Amino acid sequence: MAPADRQQFIARRTPESAAMTAEVRRAHAITARINRLGYDDAEEVRALVSELLGRTVDDSFFVLPPFFATGGSHTTIGRNVFVNQNCTFYDLGGLTIGDDVMIGPNVSLITSGHPIAPSERRSGVTASPIVIERNVWIAAGVTVIGGVTVGENAVIAAGSVVTRDVPPNSLVGGNPARVIRTIED
Repeated sequence: MAPADRQQFIARRTPESAAMTAEVRRAHAITARINRLGYDDAEEVRALVSELLGRTVDDSFFVLPPFFATGGSHTTIGRNVFVNQNCTFYDLGGLTIGDDVMIGPNVSLITSGHPIAPSERRSGVTASPIVIERNVWIAAGVTVIGGVTVGENAVIAAGSVVTRDVPPNSLVGGNPARVIRTIED
């Protein structure tokens, strides 16, 4: 779980939750347009991702549809980033992807959730940031939850569930993901 100082709570039936719902609707409309495109439509895909984020992505950015998002305005994407097909980005808590990051197919970056206590679970949404530092490789089928920072040059093994920070220059894997070894050049 994310430290309390990095977690926000958005209560139901508030102006903040209405804004969140509007952002989700906007993102779904844009991602539907992205998902009608193919591999050879990279320039148009980049233009739509730029619209989703509210800022221009670098010409070196490449995402292979289908792609799913519940927002975009809380996402920052660096240069030379590759996102393979069928990835899901929930950015309510903030999603930062550094330069030279590679994201495999079926990866989910999920910054939002709900309170754990049954009596509070439907009262709103919790959100915590995900930070992916430079030169990270996230392999196929990984899930990263909010409150996590993935350190520079790290590799996350296929199928892992990342619930805590990943040290720089390390290979992690499993559920929950744990350090397997240090990566040396």
